[in-house]
Amino acid sequence: MKAVGRMLHVDDGERLEAWRSILTDDVTVGQLPPRQRRLAWMFFGLLAGDRPLGDVDEVFAAVRARSDMRDELIDLLDILADRSRTLAQPLEGGDVNPLASHATYSLVEITAAYGLTDARGVLKRPREGVLWEKASGTDLLFITLEKSEKDYAPSVRYADYPISPQLFHWETQNTTSPDSGTGQRYISGTGKVVLFVRERKRDDRNETRAYHCLGYASCRRHESSRPMKIVWALERMMPGWLYQAGKVVAG
Repeated sequence: MKAVGRMLHVDDGERLEAWRSILTDDVTVGQLPPRQRRLAWMFFGLLAGDRPLGDVDEVFAAVRARSDMRDELIDLLDILADRSRTLAQPLEGGDVNPLASHATYSLVEITAAYGLTDARGVLKRPREGVLWEKASGTDLLFITLEKSEKDYAPSVRYADYPISPQLFHWETQNTTSPDSGTGQRYISGTGKVVLFVRERKRDDRNETRAYHCLGYASCRRHESSRPMKIVWALERMMPGWLYQAGKVVAG
């Protein structure tokens, strides 16, 4: 089952517990509390993310009806829970958004956590490295440390790397200047910024890698234009292993 391979990164207890409940209880997603509903959407995104979100109950019912599929997924969730060592901290406490710093997420899980769909009702999969989430006033930054020639054109091989466990150097898109609306959001602190970082685009199976949520960040300093060079100060220090990996990539 392809969904199993898409779930191997899951490493926080809240997701694992919520998803186990979906598999073992005959629940209707629309009747769940808002935060639990977002967690259900994240699970749906991995199981059938190319289908409209309106199909969520149909998909979950079909999985529960297949005892072999359901049991395989439950076994996987138990294994992931047993091996997890992530010290995840909720971004917003009891807020509707269930994302947590230092937990690991696929792109579709992140957009599901914010309730972002396209015109077809399908969970969004942004193709660029930035996404403005207007409802919560949050800029989501998706960062790949090691940018291969195969996956990234020279014009978008931005210099993104950790300076220290709490400071991260990042370059904006080539169209962003300090006096633009986006640039002003970044440097003024009027909106929120969340960093999502991965070591490289693909893993050893050639599957797309998930992102580690580093949590909220604020602009410490900036220079240049198109692209802007920004040093972000993280509210929570990044994991040591990720900092070391970033240092290796930066040279």
